[in-house]
Amino acid sequence: MRLTDEEKFMLDGREGPAVQKSMDLLVRYGEALGAEKLIHTNNVSTAVTIAGPLMSNYARQHGFDAAFSEFNLDSQEPVEIPMVKTHSCQLISGMDTEYWEALGAPSEQVKLTKENEAYNAGLGIQLMSTCTPYQIGNVPVKGEHCAWMESSAVVYINSILGARTNCEGRESTAAAMFTGRIPYWGYHIDENRLGTDLVEVEWEVESMTDWGLLGYYVGEVIGDRVPVLKGIRHVPNSYRVKHFGAAAASSGGVEMYHIPGITAEARTIEEAFGTNKPQFSFKFGKAERQQMYDNLNVSAKDTNVDFIMLGCPHASIEQIWEICKLLKGKRINSGTKLWIFTPRALRQLADKNGYTQIITDAGGLLMSDTCPAISQMLPPGTKVVATDSAKQAHYLPAITGVQTWFGSLEDCIHAAVTGKWSGGLR
Repeated sequence: MRLTDEEKFMLDGREGPAVQKSMDLLVRYGEALGAEKLIHTNNVSTAVTIAGPLMSNYARQHGFDAAFSEFNLDSQEPVEIPMVKTHSCQLISGMDTEYWEALGAPSEQVKLTKENEAYNAGLGIQLMSTCTPYQIGNVPVKGEHCAWMESSAVVYINSILGARTNCEGRESTAAAMFTGRIPYWGYHIDENRLGTDLVEVEWEVESMTDWGLLGYYVGEVIGDRVPVLKGIRHVPNSYRVKHFGAAAASSGGVEMYHIPGITAEARTIEEAFGTNKPQFSFKFGKAERQQMYDNLNVSAKDTNVDFIMLGCPHASIEQIWEICKLLKGKRINSGTKLWIFTPRALRQLADKNGYTQIITDAGGLLMSDTCPAISQMLPPGTKVVATDSAKQAHYLPAITGVQTWFGSLEDCIHAAVTGKWSGGLR
């Protein structure tokens, strides 16, 4: 890779051992990718939490600097970790430290998590603790080069905002924080952002459920290419495209898509494809919609529901209000739990608006910082889950072994109140 003089200084260790380790990691990573150079970034979203028994035990024995060196910078030699160079935010974590008892987390892990948060904040990392940092202040602009993890966030900022990032990992994003660099490859490059396949949408997609089903279909047929959607008749709001992208990134590996006239980089079909011709053409109609619904519900047989999970990706304040309108004056079934997940900052807003009280009065919990797929924590005895998230319906059966129903928000709230699943396509 071609390095600038400043990058060579970093690699030579003139800015300290942590920066040297970071630059060494990025050079090795970039060369493995075939990148010809590094590019500047001042926007990083990363995972810097202590997760799992291996990391936790290591941090307890050796300290946070050593754990950061080992698990974030690929350095078995512990180095002192300095303040970050870039604007950096912490993504979703493994625990809500307010509702840790409901999650079934051990108290010693809660203590370690809080200590680690203080450590990360001391490095200058913003503790957003969410899979949707774009909902609470980290909103990159069109053309901005970023280094982000979290598949649902990557596809959102690439497509809706027109920022530029690949789906990075814990190590590459950590290295970017201390160097302000990331390899120049993939979706940082103009031609790689052009459409590759056409998806003709024949069903009138309007509800969040349908956006999830469409996304799940797109991911299955497109894989990791760049779909262009034709036939969208209704302009979706932010949480509909949030769910669409999350579903497409879960069933496939979609990191960017175009909806001409709606997404950031394509006013027309022709502009979306640019110099490319569609490799393949697909149709999404009534049959494909039904097939995706069946696929997402394939694990579910028992209509007695133990647990309702809402807020994946993390719920916006508008979504929380929609939930509250359905819940107000009702009571959750005694044998069913309702957990709703949102960014920590939006939970504070929900507190002020009285939304948290409505949820609590109904018998539910408004949680932050994590989700069941990340924490792998469910209410004790959970066997059957219902969710309005195609992403959670995709992952939960495989990760936790539970039956999972997918359906509309209305179906999920009805299941929470009655303890029974009666949802279906309408």
